[in-house]
Amino acid sequence: MPAYFVVDIEVTDPDAFERYRADVPPVIAKFGGRYLVRGGELQPLEGDFGLHRLVVLEFPSVEAARRFYDSPEYAPLLQLRLASTRSRVVLADGYAPPA
Repeated sequence: MPAYFVVDIEVTDPDAFERYRADVPPVIAKFGGRYLVRGGELQPLEGDFGLHRLVVLEFPSVEAARRFYDSPEYAPLLQLRLASTRSRVVLADGYAPPA
């Protein structure tokens, strides 16, 4: 069953964050992940989400997503993101309808 990283990013150091953005896609792909949402305009329809920059990543499973997040390849990029943003991150199980 797929799993999703849902991330709200408030960039505090644009130059450092650009390095993160440039270097992270191949690491995401290595663990089977792909972008579903990468920034872009947000159009609130109901309520106040208070989102800044929304990113949604899909992985084949929760285990694959955790391997990505906990990997030595991602560790220096994670530190770069933490130093250049205020982020909120959640890992959510996907939905597979009954067969």
